[in-house]
Order: sequence, then structure tokens, then C-alpha cells
Amino acid sequence: MAISEHLARTIIDPNSYSKREIVDQAFAAIRAGHPLDKAELDDMEPFWVVSRHADIKEIERQPEIFHNGDKSTFLTTHESTARVKMLTGGEPNLIRSLVSLDGKEHKDVRGIVFPHVTPKAIRPLEETIRGIAREFVDHMLSFDGECDFASDVAFLYPLRVIMQVLGVPQEDEAFMLKLTQELFNNADPELNRARAQLSPEEMLKSLWETTMELENYFKAVTDKFRANPTSQVNSLIANAKIDGEYLNHRQLMGYYIIAATAGHDTTSNTTAGAMWALAERPHLLKQLQESPERINAFVEESIRWEVPVKHFMRSAVADCEIGGQQIRKDDWLMLSYQSGNRDEAVWADPFEFRIDREANPQIAFGYGVHVCLGQHLARMEMRILWEELFKRIKSVEMNGTGERTISNFVCGPKHVPIRFAVN
Repeated sequence: MAISEHLARTIIDPNSYSKREIVDQAFAAIRAGHPLDKAELDDMEPFWVVSRHADIKEIERQPEIFHNGDKSTFLTTHESTARVKMLTGGEPNLIRSLVSLDGKEHKDVRGIVFPHVTPKAIRPLEETIRGIAREFVDHMLSFDGECDFASDVAFLYPLRVIMQVLGVPQEDEAFMLKLTQELFNNADPELNRARAQLSPEEMLKSLWETTMELENYFKAVTDKFRANPTSQVNSLIANAKIDGEYLNHRQLMGYYIIAATAGHDTTSNTTAGAMWALAERPHLLKQLQESPERINAFVEESIRWEVPVKHFMRSAVADCEIGGQQIRKDDWLMLSYQSGNRDEAVWADPFEFRIDREANPQIAFGYGVHVCLGQHLARMEMRILWEELFKRIKSVEMNGTGERTISNFVCGPKHVPIRFAVN
């Protein structure tokens, strides 16, 4: 029997993710009763809900069978899919980025930046990032004991880091933040382009306009870095060649857009979520100050806890078996990282925020060949910020009610009001 319409609607509703306990409860019920089963809704193609940690990893480790880009890489309706294909000339994804590429194309495109974001390659950035972290800690402390940590710090600090890595001037940061929020929070009236409730047709129009604005910006970036190459990531993208040819327009723009947007938004969400968790658990700050070596565990647990990317879709290109179920060629599958990171088979108490876990095999960055390209930089940014901040404050607590963005794709805190005391 398929997953009930109520549960299926809950896990695709952007509003559910803004109230995390609602979607967590829905996935807990799915893991208990339908851990790998189909959702069948009238307005979209049927899809398998992959809710267990082990099944997600099993699919991710077989990219030759489970493709990213043959169908939409994100949950979408029949109507939206048709409109996207009209806009792209037949492709199912509005943006042709790393997350919607497969096979040789994915390997070649990923390989352009990969050598430059390994742990060894980013080590020289540590002091630069530490200087940025200190600047934002000073900025936070200037608020005299109260701030909205999400908008005042978490949105801005990872943005500054990734813009420097990419080679985007500081004066363009506000523009990039605005377009990133429009791209990932199209269902959220507070953050989308229209600052209003949108119909599905209006959402797609808004996304297209944001994408075109980003493309216009990055066309100038390409011209700049082809004329004067540097070691910055945008220059590597602009000047990259595959089989002797520059990246085509959609490859080039998709690369710029995912690097500039996902490169800070997911880290911003996790950073804001970590502070929210900390402010609700005042004893943790003391533990982390007494044992700074536990900051890495705090970072890892915050990644598991927040899970900024909620899902990706895959499509099967052959019949196979996963988790005891027969998957058929052309089947569409939803990999729920939100659910996988709450799997009771992996964590004894998945709904608790704990930094004393002996193991934390979180899969919020994905797994296999599509694992997040910027994962090591993200971890470094968060570790350094907490190292600098925890030296300067003696207490922190919530100062009101936190709020999350309305999105079923990339989602996290948009308001984290806190009260803090300085050493």
C-alpha cells in the first residue's frame, strides 16, 4: 500500500519544513510503516520516498543506476515540469548545475574545482577566514547583548567567506544574498522576489527572473576573468575547458550559480541552527568552552540537526532492488536527508542535540560522487567562528521565538533572536 496522501502532502509542503516537528513526525511515521514506499499524488509523477539512512546511501553509491538529471532533481508538479522544459528547450531542470549532471559530464565539471577545495588545498585559507570570523564576532558583540543571530551574523559570515574564495567584490555581497534567498525561498513571502504569496506559475516566473539576473551578472564575471585570470574559483570556472572547449553557456552559468548560492546558504542555515540549539541548551556553551576540542563534534551534530538540503530526486535507469523493494526503470525517487539524519536505526536518540556521540555518520552533505563539493570549507568556517565566539561570550539564550524559512528544498532558520552576555 502506498504512503497515505496526508503523509505525502505533509513531506512535500514547504510550510511543513518551517515547523520542523511536523515534518519530523511525518517522516518518523513513514520510517516506521513505509520506510521505502511510493507516494502517489494527482499533480505530480509518483515517487518513492527513501526515508532510511542505509537506503539513501545505497542509492547514492550507485550513480550509474540512479541519475540526477534525467528528470527534475527537485520535487515538482507535472505543470511546473512542462513549463521548465519550455524555458530550457526540453531540459527538466531550470539550472544545469553539478547537482543535475551525471556520468562523464559530472566528473569533468566537478573536477574543475575539486582539487582546490580538498582539506589540504583550503588549509592556507584558515587565517583569512579567522580574520573574517573575528570581524563578525565583533559585529555581533556590538549589538549590546541582543541580536537576531540569523540575519545579523549567520547570513553574512559564510557569504563573506565564499565571496572572497570565488572572487566576488565585497560591494556585491548584498546583491548575492538577495538573489540566493529568492532562489531557495521562493515559497516564503518574507524572502521571495515578490515578497508575496505566489501561485505555482508566479513562482516559476520569479525563479526564471532571478536566474536571468544571476546569469547577467556572471556573464560579466566570465569576461573579466578570461581577460585577467586569477587563482580564485570564479576564474577557474570561467577559464575551464573540457575536451579543449570552454564550458557551454548552461554548464558555465550553472556552475557559477551553485558555487555562489549553495556555497553560503547551506552553511548559513547550519550556523544559525547551531546557535538556536546552543541558545536552548545553555549548559552546552560551558562544555564547549571547557573542552574546545569538542567544537568539531558540535559542528558535526549541527549539520545533522539542521540538514539544510532537505531532499534531492533521483531517477532509475534500470530495474533494481533497494531495501527489499523492486525499483523499475524510469521510477522517480525522493532522497530525504531530513529523514535519513533522524533514522532511529543509526541514532539511538535522533531528536536530541548531542555533542557526545561516539559516531555521527550524518549524510546532510550527501554521499558518494555527488557529496557536497564545499563540505570541508563549510566545516572549517563553522569551526573557526565558534572558536572565536566562544572565547568572548559567557552565556547565551533565546530571546523570543525562532522562525524557519518556508521551503521543501533548502531550508533553515531565518530568525534566531538571542540574548547574550560578554566575558
